[in-house]
Amino acid sequence: MNPNTVRGRIVSASAELYDGVISILGERIAEVAPFAQWVAAHPDSPVPSYAGTVLPGLVDIHNHGGFGHRFDTVDPEQARGAAQFHRSRGSTTVVASVVTGPGAEMVAQVATLRELAQQGIIGGIHAEGPFLAAARCGAQDPRYLRDPDLELTEQLLAAAGGHLRVMTLAPELPGYDKVAQRLSDSGTVVALGHSDTDFARFRAALRPGGPAALVTHLANGMPPLHHRTPGPVAAGLVAAADGAAVVELIGDGVHVDSGFGALVFAAAAGRVALITDAMQAAGMPDGDYVLGPQRVRVSGGVARIANGSIAGGTSTLLDGLSWAVNSCGVPLRAAVCAATSVPARAAGLTEVGDLRPGLRADLLVVDADLRLRRVLSRGQWLS
Repeated sequence: MNPNTVRGRIVSASAELYDGVISILGERIAEVAPFAQWVAAHPDSPVPSYAGTVLPGLVDIHNHGGFGHRFDTVDPEQARGAAQFHRSRGSTTVVASVVTGPGAEMVAQVATLRELAQQGIIGGIHAEGPFLAAARCGAQDPRYLRDPDLELTEQLLAAAGGHLRVMTLAPELPGYDKVAQRLSDSGTVVALGHSDTDFARFRAALRPGGPAALVTHLANGMPPLHHRTPGPVAAGLVAAADGAAVVELIGDGVHVDSGFGALVFAAAAGRVALITDAMQAAGMPDGDYVLGPQRVRVSGGVARIANGSIAGGTSTLLDGLSWAVNSCGVPLRAAVCAATSVPARAAGLTEVGDLRPGLRADLLVVDADLRLRRVLSRGQWLS
């Protein structure tokens, strides 16, 4: 395969070509064109062979680790290993997530991740907690939950050095408004999640022009959807349908049923961001692992803490894309956008998530069954 050109069926937000060529110059995409047009414009160049289906590098904006490595750490090699694993599986951009813990430990973890963000190893940082509702904390350690406060928020922002892309908060907690506005003013995306509030309050927090524009793993960490108490799930879907929010969806077939996945894609078309919520055990066998301060047991590929709550995912984002297509019946291009351009825009990542000139040369080649063949990251083949 010519390292400067990739030919195949191109599926991305900007283009769907059944036979197209992507030209690469250094770390950037230089050209995307139909094959016949490319041949006419480059008559003296070798004709690239057809590689398969070409997708943008996947963008995972909610990821706690993988292959035995963690992002909630002060060991940069641990975090680097997690990022490298997911990159090798097609997620060329990963936003590293830390979970609820003692405030000083979260600040130290964010400071560690900042260095990797500055090096381009990760796409940024996501703080999932500690400003979450105890009643819907899931695998977040309830000992360290707290109401939103500006002091800790300032410490996290300072430690991140401009790389705190997303922070998840429960909108019903005292102090939410001030903290959410401070985060938004700093350029951090406010995500609503791990919330026990009702439809009206959750929907009001997702008002157009407000600080919140993302919903953390829809339906997980919130009351179940019910026709008499629609709650945050319905509020998130309505906000997404109105264009006021993007909803995350864990596409592993464990956190949500495929029927619910189909509903979400139908109700919030173009506003769904597939995520993994992956933790240390992603890509690893069953056994004992950790997520933040909590012990986790993985059995049958499902991670749970002692009380039975699901403790993150064990799959990759390409698995989630395949689940959306094959289990939920989502059209391929819509599913690809949900794993690339939609999450990239939601997290403010402007150089990735699509295949068009000027963007970073991140892509993957898959076969007709969405099995991974090769990964290109920053213009270089990983294998």
